[in-house]
Amino acid sequence: MSFFNGTFFSTSLSRPVHFTAVLSNDIPWPMGDNPHFKRPTKNVYLLHGYSGCDTDWFTNAPLGDLANRFNVNFFMPNGDNSFYLNQPQTGFKYQDYVGKEFVEYTRKTFGLSDKREDTFIGGLSMGGFGTLHTALAFPETFSKALALSSALIVHGMKNIAKDDTNVMANYEYYAHTFGDFEKLEESDNNPEVLAKRLVDTGAEKPEIYMACGTEDFLIEPNRAMKAYFDSIGYPATFFTGPGIHDFVFWRAQLERGLEWALEGKHRD
Repeated sequence: MSFFNGTFFSTSLSRPVHFTAVLSNDIPWPMGDNPHFKRPTKNVYLLHGYSGCDTDWFTNAPLGDLANRFNVNFFMPNGDNSFYLNQPQTGFKYQDYVGKEFVEYTRKTFGLSDKREDTFIGGLSMGGFGTLHTALAFPETFSKALALSSALIVHGMKNIAKDDTNVMANYEYYAHTFGDFEKLEESDNNPEVLAKRLVDTGAEKPEIYMACGTEDFLIEPNRAMKAYFDSIGYPATFFTGPGIHDFVFWRAQLERGLEWALEGKHRD
């Protein structure tokens, strides 16, 4: 496992940005019959959650072991508290940064495959939302998406009042992040809109793995999202089991999601 902590200038965000990478390119022992080393390396873009940063996954999950086991590279951008969405003002094009610019930069810098089938995306909480939204916005780039405990809060925005007290964030934050609440559910900031468009147009669709713990405060919106996928005929795998909103659940689900993506396994 090789570890990198890098900085480059992002035109989407109009400033230098930081990222973390874990590569499987320096395995010091023969891999024997491991089938994952008999095919091209897969590249997984992992997104952090609200109030997190690009080092969260590396600090809290065994990415080195997973990279060596599955022959994958992990690339983790810093998405701030953006929900990985574009804003109209200069320097806030997070969707473009994560879904296009960061992928292009890492491909060029690390000599990665530019093939869709070798490019996955995953994330937790706010990053789970970002995973679904980014994969559906850039289906030509990402073939598989691992969305863990996704913060699928779009439908709750219309109930937020300016004087609401919220322990996570205030009205101004949500309005800045998601835009006009009255138009949000029909806008491209809603992953449901992007999914329906792919179904209606017959476009190539990223394969989706969703997971959320039964004790997680986000379990109901995740169930609702799976039901929506089912209603429009968009195939999506959904796992739920004991777990709360923490890295105990996310570590296990990252491994399970990689097994699903790379080995076609879906452990109950």
